[in-house]
Amino acid sequence: MPTHSPWRADFPGILALEAEGQTYLDSAATAQKPRAMLDALLGYYTGGAANVHRAQHLPGERATRAFEATREKVAQWLNAPGAEQIVFTRSATEAFNLLAYGLEQRLQPGDEIVISALEHHANLLPWQQLALRRQLKLVVLPLDSHGLIDLTHAGQLISSRTRLLAVSQLSNVLGCWQPLQPLLALAKAQGALTVVDGTQGVVHGRHDVQALGCDFYICSSHKLYGPDGVGLLYGRPQALEQLAHWQFGGEMLLHTDYASASFRAAPLGFEAGTPPIASVIALGASLDYLNNLDASAVSAHEAALHAELQAGLQQRQGMRLLGTPNVALASFVVEGVHHADLAHLLSEQGIAVRAGHHCAMPLLHGLGLSGAIRVSLGLYNDSADLRRFFAALDQALELLQ
Repeated sequence: MPTHSPWRADFPGILALEAEGQTYLDSAATAQKPRAMLDALLGYYTGGAANVHRAQHLPGERATRAFEATREKVAQWLNAPGAEQIVFTRSATEAFNLLAYGLEQRLQPGDEIVISALEHHANLLPWQQLALRRQLKLVVLPLDSHGLIDLTHAGQLISSRTRLLAVSQLSNVLGCWQPLQPLLALAKAQGALTVVDGTQGVVHGRHDVQALGCDFYICSSHKLYGPDGVGLLYGRPQALEQLAHWQFGGEMLLHTDYASASFRAAPLGFEAGTPPIASVIALGASLDYLNNLDASAVSAHEAALHAELQAGLQQRQGMRLLGTPNVALASFVVEGVHHADLAHLLSEQGIAVRAGHHCAMPLLHGLGLSGAIRVSLGLYNDSADLRRFFAALDQALELLQ
């Protein structure tokens, strides 16, 4: 049954792209923004911009209140016990690097860091480079035939030498929810710290970091219908206390002279310099917008789009779907067709999809591929978008096959 998005009109960017003849199907990379977020962004600047945490004047006090209100909203969104457990960074990538540098001195040569074969580069490279700096071993958990982290192998590879496990909640390529609970339990049994990459997962449904039981959870604003330039790091208090400070500058210190300094605890101790104030405040508006939606209606809408996308792809000849996606995201290749050629022809017809290795080069190489096409949908997409996509896909394949 065709689906219509009742929220489409709330997203000016989608309407603008539609007016240009563009169909946006790349929300897993960056989501479009609700009008409420745009209003908050403009309101901060037109109402008088000011820095946070460091001025007693009215504009500064007002900015600080709005900034810290977003920290509270993020904590509520993730069901964190307290707002002081939320650290703002400038991206999810920066949050991973914060952890890698912040934990570096606690790791000794021969210790092991465990990741999986499907990780985004942001949850691979910081650990890879840390392993090289400290003579650690980077252990990679293999996948099963469905694109899930293989729990049998994980039970064998997570050992007494494991100091940290860092895995994705939801693959940005395969679209599969990963078996986090048993994986985290294996790591905890060895006394290892646990890091969950929630950058894709946080967009689909509400997730409870207390129920997950991870030490750290990382996600980003720009995929969660918020502005660019904001990453979110949740940490359990005992885990945050293990982090060394890694960036130094204004507002993160308690006292300094020319010879030494003492620093604040989390969260402010890890937010050196002027933060992305406008973007953090605007993220709060995005969360307010999402909180006001009917969560069950959003979930049903995404499920219907997912089913429609899967059915349409499976009807095409030569189609190879990657993994077993269970959200409105699908990566695929077509036999005898280069993904770049197909993406080019789709783009010429106004279809905006992602092509390439999706910042998961080792995963694609492990699948024997140089790249793939990815279609990813947001709550503003509808059946009409998919009809345009499939019409363009058929026209492109007619030329290429």
